[in-house]
Amino acid sequence: MTGKVVVITGGASGIGRATALAFGRHGTKVIIGDVDLAGAKDTVASIRDKGGEADCLQVDVTKSTDVQAMVARAVAQYGGLDFAFNNAGLVGPVVGVVDTSEEDWAHVVATNLTGMWLCMKYEIPEMLKRGKGAIVNNGSVTGLIGVPGGVAGVSSKHGVTGLTKSAALQYATQGIRVNAVAPGSVRTPTLARLIAAHPAVEATLLSVVPQGRLCEPEEIADAVIFLCSDAASHITGHVLPVDGGWTAR
Repeated sequence: MTGKVVVITGGASGIGRATALAFGRHGTKVIIGDVDLAGAKDTVASIRDKGGEADCLQVDVTKSTDVQAMVARAVAQYGGLDFAFNNAGLVGPVVGVVDTSEEDWAHVVATNLTGMWLCMKYEIPEMLKRGKGAIVNNGSVTGLIGVPGGVAGVSSKHGVTGLTKSAALQYATQGIRVNAVAPGSVRTPTLARLIAAHPAVEATLLSVVPQGRLCEPEEIADAVIFLCSDAASHITGHVLPVDGGWTAR
């Protein structure tokens, strides 16, 4: 993967940061787009400190101009685009259908689903110029199974599953593979803070994980690297659970 180019949204922390660092270790040139510019710069500095090439810009994936600017930066700075990890997203309020506000619904769907579509809309044309490319979308186990509450997040992640499969079929003969990862409960900084404040949360999360532990961000990163690599050359349209067995129940 040395010398290839990847764009990563939400690379300032958590899964996005771990994946950006993993691509950097593989010699891939990394462009990070994130609303948290300070965090994105910190990730870039970590990649550069280890001899990698990386840059970043502030990106709100719900804004097409921001997404276009991110892809344009990759092309202008590194000459094209080979991989994308569309990772930016949010959980949203953990409430049901009736208690979800119109504003929360619109915000979650715009970020998790519309934002991912916008990324693919502008990434794919650049990959077609190369005649080859690999896209990985960050879905969720809640995009494969239903859970009570968090209806906006669950619905948007089911949308990511459909978007991934539809795009994979459309570009299957044009050299572009489109897959998704479906993380379970991952020990991101956000989750770590939640557990620190409410220790009982961890036991609740682990009650549905047969392996009995939380996933680490680096384990999701490894799955993304695999799906982008030539080792996954015959895999497209797949949503890969990285969930400790949660969806096997």
